[in-house]
Amino acid sequence: MKNTVYYLPGYGGLLATGLGAGLLARGIDVTGRQTVDEFKALPFQEQVDLVAQDLQAHFWQADARVVANSFGAYLFLHAQGQLPPFPGRVLLLSPIVGEFSNEDSQMNFIPPRVERLQALVQAGQYPTLARCEVHVGEQDWQSNPVHVAAFGKQLGLAVTIVPQAGHMLGKSYVSPLLDRWL
Repeated sequence: MKNTVYYLPGYGGLLATGLGAGLLARGIDVTGRQTVDEFKALPFQEQVDLVAQDLQAHFWQADARVVANSFGAYLFLHAQGQLPPFPGRVLLLSPIVGEFSNEDSQMNFIPPRVERLQALVQAGQYPTLARCEVHVGEQDWQSNPVHVAAFGKQLGLAVTIVPQAGHMLGKSYVSPLLDRWL
């Protein structure tokens, strides 16, 4: 596991591009789920179940590492919500933790089962992630930093709000973060 990361990219993301390319460039073996094609076409619960199965079958150990970005983090959080606490380390970047909207661009997104995560947290039934870091941009309208920080506080997660960053945290921030975290 030392040289492998289970990676969940954002919506429509590939394992070998963007953040995945950054992991590969560091000599990390990247496995996970691309959020395109057949996987993207599956019902949300089946996507969550596949992620949960992947984690339990291949990554359920203390030295395992998960990196999830945006909608991939939303998938991870839902998978974790139906499992015992993940024993490895987790890095969530710009995680989706609920619905979002932007009045300026008139865009909004209500992810599947948006109420499920908050219901588990409110009921005290969400598994504790002992080794999880969360990073979100202060100007991120998709992963609202106020909502992410509140979600993190409820779960006792370390949340870093990145100054002057949006949904894409930027290579200048993510590169040193990966170097430290890996």
